Amino acid sequence: MMDGRESVRYRAFSRRTALVSAGTLGLFTLLAGRMFQLSVLQGDEFATLAEDNRINLQLVAPRRGRVYDRTGVLLADTAQNFRVLLVPEQTKNVRAVLERLSQIIELPPARLQRVLRDINRGKKFNPVLVAEGLTWEQFAKVNLSTPDLAGIVPDVGELRSYPFGPWLSHVLGYVAGVTDKDIEKEPELLSLPGFRIGRSGVERAADEALRGKPGASNVEVNAHGRVIRELSRREGMPGKEVVLSLDMEVQKLAQEKLVGQSGSVVVMDVTNGEIISIVSAPGFDPNAFTGTVSPTIWRQLNEDEHKPLLNKAITGIYPPGSTYKPIVALAALASGAMSPSQRVHCSGARALGSHVFHCWKRGGHGSMDMHLAIKNSCDVYFYECARRTGIEAIAAMSRKFGLGQVYGLEIPGEKSGLMPDPEWKKRARNDIWRDGDTFNVGIGQGAVLTTPLQLCVMTARLANGGKAVMPHVIRSFDGVDRTLAVPEDMGLDPAHVKIVHGGMDAVTNQGGTGARSRIDIEGFDMAGKTGTAQVRRLTAALRGRSADSIPWKFRDHALFIAFAPVENPRYAISVIVEHGGGGSKAAAPIAKEVMTLVAQRDPARQKVFVPPSRTASVGSKA
Repeated sequence: MMDGRESVRYRAFSRRTALVSAGTLGLFTLLAGRMFQLSVLQGDEFATLAEDNRINLQLVAPRRGRVYDRTGVLLADTAQNFRVLLVPEQTKNVRAVLERLSQIIELPPARLQRVLRDINRGKKFNPVLVAEGLTWEQFAKVNLSTPDLAGIVPDVGELRSYPFGPWLSHVLGYVAGVTDKDIEKEPELLSLPGFRIGRSGVERAADEALRGKPGASNVEVNAHGRVIRELSRREGMPGKEVVLSLDMEVQKLAQEKLVGQSGSVVVMDVTNGEIISIVSAPGFDPNAFTGTVSPTIWRQLNEDEHKPLLNKAITGIYPPGSTYKPIVALAALASGAMSPSQRVHCSGARALGSHVFHCWKRGGHGSMDMHLAIKNSCDVYFYECARRTGIEAIAAMSRKFGLGQVYGLEIPGEKSGLMPDPEWKKRARNDIWRDGDTFNVGIGQGAVLTTPLQLCVMTARLANGGKAVMPHVIRSFDGVDRTLAVPEDMGLDPAHVKIVHGGMDAVTNQGGTGARSRIDIEGFDMAGKTGTAQVRRLTAALRGRSADSIPWKFRDHALFIAFAPVENPRYAISVIVEHGGGGSKAAAPIAKEVMTLVAQRDPARQKVFVPPSRTASVGSKA
């Protein structure tokens, strides 16, 4: 029998036991309730979250769209790219692996540094591009050595290819790897190993359309995010097929005619502004830019005095020389300052105060009206023509013809050139406009500057009677023609246009300065205008010497513009040969051969090419 003291202890123990039991029961009740909530009430939600943890969605790079010329010639495509990737988490010593790999394929120090930088910036399970553009033999050697190269993954991706290399380098441009700034805009897509975007030319202008839409790959990953296996894949939508207005046969001939020289040729349809050929010489091989450009190649391109990286057709600026005289003539006619029959006597020079302005022909041309002045390119006539017309009227007419402006061509980088006037001179040089400035502008010298594209547009608008056609080089996307605005009428007097046409017809077909470049194709006679633009005033030591004996960089530029046929014009051309001397000698013969081919290929250009469609992309997986 318990005494009182033991009874008290027993009751206290019983209470504690009851409290612990109640607490335990309550805890188990809470746990059971929570388990019921998680497994039954919210089971579907957490099952989905768990599945998302296990499965990752990765982008699949789309195939870049192809580029064709107007007749269906393939200009840019994608080719197999044998490459090597490295997964950092799969190797303990990245440097050692790269050193062993460099014994199999060449890995320049700069490339190794780039790989190490990319590894440090990315996640350890993301593949990093190590090398690409490997030959089959190199690729096979890497595959045979993979057991000894932890983390190295041989892979077949895609690489942009340009079958015509330098012949289209400035038109197509090139694609190149992305920068950190690019990745900030689209981090997922642009972070794919080896992904490239357009850097210049059409590749840059149409980059978004050519890229296409990425696909997706569902992959199973472990707790660290490493891919275990691919569960499903949806291929990307390939980039759009782009058709250019170029005729590759004309492009090739124009390029061949400028081999060994520096210059440009532009040919366009005067009715709709389609560019048939746009050449800048010399060019560069865009295939060299799809991979890693070697420092040697980059240095050679930058140090070449002919500037192969410069697209001279749209960024080269030159005095137009005598090719500008038809515009001065139209300004004089429109302002009433000169009539076609008014004559100016050319003695070979024209004095203005204490300065003497010379004509290109020593001894002069004698008495000249407008027709003869254009035919013979008489400088003295156009000095007087410009003086009577005035710079304001000349500048206004020039702007109608597209000078001093850009057109929004699909090839980025257009320069506007310069159409000077008194306001410009006051702003740029803090000086007043003088009659001598007007004299110089009258013969396409002085401050007036143009690009080859502008000269071709000027000629096209002159040829079609004053329709403000705008140049363009992209014809269609995926077979859908681009809609272009109807060209605006510039309001020229047809009688004035006819007078200038007649003078240009005489240049090539009636014994004028371009007579040796006459085209003997019935119904395709060419009207033109020669030009010679002085690069710099020669020193006394160089003056009077033959062009061939003067250093190349000091020689005059040779220019020629033309349209054909004379009746019902269809095509216009501009040719500039840098430091080529006289336009009739260096530029006009090129125009003759190119325009002859333009005439011969006219039926082929009238056919409408529709590119084959690609409904799925063979995208490369990261």
